[in-house]
Amino acid sequence: MGEGEETSVGSGKERGGGEKNTGKGVPPALDVLGYERPVRLRRRSAGLVGLVIPELTNPIFPAFAQIIEQSLAGHGYTPVLCTQMPGGATEDELVEQLEERGVTGIVFLSGLHADTRADPSRYARLAARGVPFVLINGYNPHIDAPFVSPDDGAAARMAVRHLAELGHERIGLAVGPARYVPSRRKAEGFAAALGESFGLSRGQAERRTRHTLFSVEGGHAAAAALLDDGCTGIVCGSDLMALGVVRAARQRGLDVPGDLSVVGFDDSQLIAFTDPPLTTVRQPVQSMATAAVGALIEEIHERAQGRQTPPQRTEFVFQPELVVRGSTGSVRS
Repeated sequence: MGEGEETSVGSGKERGGGEKNTGKGVPPALDVLGYERPVRLRRRSAGLVGLVIPELTNPIFPAFAQIIEQSLAGHGYTPVLCTQMPGGATEDELVEQLEERGVTGIVFLSGLHADTRADPSRYARLAARGVPFVLINGYNPHIDAPFVSPDDGAAARMAVRHLAELGHERIGLAVGPARYVPSRRKAEGFAAALGESFGLSRGQAERRTRHTLFSVEGGHAAAAALLDDGCTGIVCGSDLMALGVVRAARQRGLDVPGDLSVVGFDDSQLIAFTDPPLTTVRQPVQSMATAAVGALIEEIHERAQGRQTPPQRTEFVFQPELVVRGSTGSVRS
């Protein structure tokens, strides 16, 4: 996987000790200052690369998109952002439009590859048409392609262990629909953690799991059931869901973290400024996005060299990180 060239505006020094005004730092300086580059300094694009994402309302998706686009630009490629919206173009329609524009490759983020009910053969057909692609968040054993994922199971285990260390015993999970791979992996990690910490069976863990929408409203709905079940700590499948849980708790007159501790997942930029600041499991967006672009560039180069065999199915799994803030605290005695 290549690394972007590091440039410096000031020195212009070569290793031999002499001075040389290469001008390599000029384009980045123009970009930072907001000036348009002169025609002679504009780089010729190596090709178009599509980025297909589900929506922009969840702040984690724009965070991924920004880093992917920066990384692609660093490799000389021009990113084409395609966003799915309710009532808008489907993933298949977006792919068709990208192919019509002659894209060199495609990055799929949390797409149909993560849905166990979706037909994976669409990706086999895409590969057969000679379009390299990489898939982020949602491993599928029926698709031959590079995958990039966070360790969702480890994320759930981190959150449960954190709450258990604070004295919580009745811990629930609010997570997305069960048909999505990340939701399943989080639920499996949650069940394993409850077994390790409290000796609960998988069935008992499932009764403390609520599958709902990956949204504030979904978190609110899941919290209602989990609070009725007496949970004092709730692990969430996304930060937006966690905000919904906080809202549901406050509507019942409960204090967070005094009466209820809440852990999110993602750690997008503004989450540290919520009330209270949200304890969450950070998804390693920078590393994942950079790895995805690197894997795609490698696929593009191998195709350009005439490789005829299908791409190797590989999953690059990245470890998340627990970030403790103000939404978790010791259980009240």
